[in-house]
Amino acid sequence: MDTRASDRRGFFREAMIQLAREVAERTEQRVAPRRYFRPPGAADEIAFLASCTRCGDCMPVCPVHAIIKAPPGAGLAAGTPIIDPAIQACVVCADMPCAHACATGAGERALAMDAGGHPVLRPEGCVGCGVCVTACVTSPSSLKLRLATAV
Repeated sequence: MDTRASDRRGFFREAMIQLAREVAERTEQRVAPRRYFRPPGAADEIAFLASCTRCGDCMPVCPVHAIIKAPPGAGLAAGTPIIDPAIQACVVCADMPCAHACATGAGERALAMDAGGHPVLRPEGCVGCGVCVTACVTSPSSLKLRLATAV
């Protein structure tokens, strides 16, 4: 094969790869310019963004007023409920009024109590905030956060 044709093919291949990376990076920055802390029990980010109607029903029911709206510059997350721990941290209320106020189910609970009064974790509702670990009444905490590994 002609090295000139090979170099040309390689040039176009690399150019297309670089273009695709740039488009993906810019799209990600526009869609989710940064990651936000969500109310406890919120669905995973993509499902949350798809199901949240931005109604704000979860905000006034928060007793410590920890839930605020994401700013307009937040891409697709604009107007969705977030928690900024620097302003007011979430205290994970026992009855989770924010999750119950959500009509769409975007705020499904990650932590619930079984009939015996023991906590039950739902991994699909976990946002990885670690609040359950710090709120655990046992010392040391019976709960530990760890990164999930791909199967």
